[in-house]
Amino acid sequence: MVSLISQLLISPAPSSAPITCHVPPSPAVSPWLTPIAYPLLRYGVMPTFFDEITVVGQENVPKAGPVILAPTHRSRWDALVVAYATGRHVTGRDVHFMVTSDEMNGLQGWLIRQLGGFPVNPRQPAIASLRFGMDILKDNGMMVMFPEGAIFRDRCLHPLKPGLARLAIRAENTNPQLGVQVVPMNLIYSDAIPSKGTSITVQIGPPIEVKFYRTSPTAFDSCKRQAQQLTQDLAIAFVNLGAQIAND
Repeated sequence: MVSLISQLLISPAPSSAPITCHVPPSPAVSPWLTPIAYPLLRYGVMPTFFDEITVVGQENVPKAGPVILAPTHRSRWDALVVAYATGRHVTGRDVHFMVTSDEMNGLQGWLIRQLGGFPVNPRQPAIASLRFGMDILKDNGMMVMFPEGAIFRDRCLHPLKPGLARLAIRAENTNPQLGVQVVPMNLIYSDAIPSKGTSITVQIGPPIEVKFYRTSPTAFDSCKRQAQQLTQDLAIAFVNLGAQIAND
């Protein structure tokens, strides 16, 4: 199984042509697969594939309350790397993944879905996917959103999409006592396309408290400005972690 997962995850990224995900998204964590998958990931898949795994700033991951983990996106390994660095063996929490519908195909997509993943098409975001994200936060869950919106193998930080900030602020606006936090994560692979023996460093920054960006839910212009500000502050947090800005 380790070999099979490795083959799936180091395969080239799918083409940019739109792919329709016919399976309804679900944020539910599998009660039978998750207890098996996390040990397999931690003690089997990751140390077998990667030469060295370094995690810095693990203490910055909240162990309670609604959290959006915001990693840079460099490889199809990223979701499993984030689960390894922040999941139940570290925080006692399961991680839900909001990933592109392109990444929800085949065995990889099935595995991510069983671990609590759900798809979103960045070209045509579905309301259902956003509602699942809101529900996870309202239930004090921890979810992953890749703010760059796609995989970039040049190791540079690309312009962040506004969806993460909008979702976080919307959740906070609907419940001012919610306390949503956004945690920046910089993923650095020693090889642009990870292969067996690649090393990886995971840098985790201090959480950003979304309550400071809260607005009136009916003030559209204000919500838009605050989402832009949160997105900008998240980009600054990535730079503080050492991310290099791409010349887009």
